[in-house]
Amino acid sequence: MLISADQITKIEEVANRLSGEAMLAVPGSDEGLIPAYSLLGELAELCAAIAVVRTPVAAVHAALDRRLEAAQPFDAETLGELLRLSTWLPGALDCLRAAEPVPAWTSAVAPKAPAAAAPSPPPAEPAASDVLLTLDLGANRELLGDFYGEAVEHLHQIEAALLALELSPEDPEALSAIFRSFHTIKGNAGFLGLAPMHALAHEVETLLDLARNQKIRIDSAIITEILRSRDAIQALNQQVADALEHGRRPERIVPVGHLIATVRKLVQGVAARGAAAASGAPRAPGPVPLAAGAGEGAPPALREAGVPGGDLGESKAHANPTVRVSTEKLDVLMDVVGELVIVQSQLLETARRSAALVPSLAGNVGQLSRITKELQHTAMSLRMIPIRQTFQKMERLARDLAHACGKKAVFSTQGGETELDRTMVEEIADPLVHMVRNALDHGLETPADRAAAGKPELGTVVLRAYHEGSQIVIELEDDGRGLDPEKILAKARRQGLVPPDARPADEDIFNLIFVPGFSTAEKITGLSGRGVGMDVVKRNVERLRGRIDTISVPGRGTTFKIKLPLTMAIIDGLVVRVGDDRFILPSTSVQRALRPTRENIVTVQGCGEVLDLRGRMIPLHRLHRRFGIPARANEPWEGIVVIVEAGGKVCALLVDEMISKQEVVIKNLGAYMQGFSSTAGISGGAILGDGNIALILDPAALLQAA
Repeated sequence: MLISADQITKIEEVANRLSGEAMLAVPGSDEGLIPAYSLLGELAELCAAIAVVRTPVAAVHAALDRRLEAAQPFDAETLGELLRLSTWLPGALDCLRAAEPVPAWTSAVAPKAPAAAAPSPPPAEPAASDVLLTLDLGANRELLGDFYGEAVEHLHQIEAALLALELSPEDPEALSAIFRSFHTIKGNAGFLGLAPMHALAHEVETLLDLARNQKIRIDSAIITEILRSRDAIQALNQQVADALEHGRRPERIVPVGHLIATVRKLVQGVAARGAAAASGAPRAPGPVPLAAGAGEGAPPALREAGVPGGDLGESKAHANPTVRVSTEKLDVLMDVVGELVIVQSQLLETARRSAALVPSLAGNVGQLSRITKELQHTAMSLRMIPIRQTFQKMERLARDLAHACGKKAVFSTQGGETELDRTMVEEIADPLVHMVRNALDHGLETPADRAAAGKPELGTVVLRAYHEGSQIVIELEDDGRGLDPEKILAKARRQGLVPPDARPADEDIFNLIFVPGFSTAEKITGLSGRGVGMDVVKRNVERLRGRIDTISVPGRGTTFKIKLPLTMAIIDGLVVRVGDDRFILPSTSVQRALRPTRENIVTVQGCGEVLDLRGRMIPLHRLHRRFGIPARANEPWEGIVVIVEAGGKVCALLVDEMISKQEVVIKNLGAYMQGFSSTAGISGGAILGDGNIALILDPAALLQAA
């Protein structure tokens, strides 16, 4: 049988999580019983066409089902089977990947029938919910569009409330918010005939109702199952969006049967304990009681971590009225406003030349300029969205990664209300995923290592955003082991990145972690350590015209600072001339401009020309040499020197003259950029007021190339 590599990888990911649950479980405890049961159900569905793996998985799944049916914890035999399976699976998957025979599985425990004294009604078959999502696009297109948009909001609220509920299990507002969202999704999905979504939401709603009535206490295992159910509903909701966009019905089944079965087991566990209590029988330990959580018995650091719950119980009645607008319309509006800014600049140029002929023209153009600027700022604000949703995704990621890595950590966010251009919010998500993954996998130590270093077992990771001048700063800070500059330098020398006798500054050493293929990880894990990721982070940040700085103290932690412009559409620029060509320097990078004297320019051996600015030596670069064009000012004292800063480095650029400072609309050069592929330092183009085109310079790329 041919099995795709992607399918084996998916099975392997679930098997790894199952192995983690099995290693933490102990006989006589129900800790990990529900997660293991759910993961086995997911494995059974993934291996439906692989009998050699499906059979043992189904056998162990049935064994755990019997424990849950009787509301009993792990026993030694069942746990032994689970451990044997988690040990057998990796080898079996390796054989499948290599197309070799899979070693036979033999159970060490004979199946046991449930006790006759405690019969249970035959449960409904959960797999019946694993059906294709049926959509009536002809009759319900508008209703499905409204359903999708509302479901997206509810799913975001569910995730945020669940993460807050894990820290405060007794929070009734968060619990009620989750219940209301699932209830709404269930009702709307039922009305539209979205069967699998309705069935899953109904089961979760039943479980949440028990929690609201204090018949069940929310713990980490239950939150995990609700989060996984939420993810399945999100996948189904995405199918609705895809169908609306492409006009095609879904062609892939999103499995929800294993989730429904797990949630039902949680509900049945409550019923079984209630029946035992009513009959006077001793209460059997079930899968629901909470392990050490984040409530009153949690460590003080967890309660004081300051993880914001954030508007979880806010009623829609108090929300600001909003209108949904497609992103395509916003993009068109921004393009039109950009063209208006260009025309306004051209009119300003005309008004300057014709002021003597038409005195009233300057006043009219000035009024147009004020209106255009206000319209431009309003259009830009329409594209601005809070970064809160991206931060919320990182909270979920951090929770799952900390569990997978066996780390104890509190992940908190600050400044979620900070607004960025919509495009930038989307683009910054992937870099943040890499950074959060590295912070938890390699940055934070294990509880044992932290205790040995005199640190609290509970590590902290903080993600914050704030405004700094005309930029947005996103910081990721952890209190882990930090970066060791000597270790990085030694590895860089072995790879030939740094000469043996060179000793760069710590800042330059830290920048080596962004070199493709460079990694300081002592071992490769399933999460990171292969030297890919941080180079992607830097590349994506630079594509957004931003930069990333690293601050680290060995043994105390690391802080990454990402600095981004407010928008990708319009920038303030300094227009300069070199020969007959004009260039634009982003104003945020310009420190000052001056006309140097002959005495200010000196030549330093090994460094070339430098500008002596009151004892401060600044490297000097001649733009006409950089781009191979003729210049009018062949010597620095004949032209203007513009001092720019990028990535913490400063240099001086020689130009012929400064023309003006103005806002320009960034134009992607598209295919024309291929002509500049060998010329680093150009990030785009702009149309000036006289209709000519000027190239926008990227100071960071210029410095790096130099």
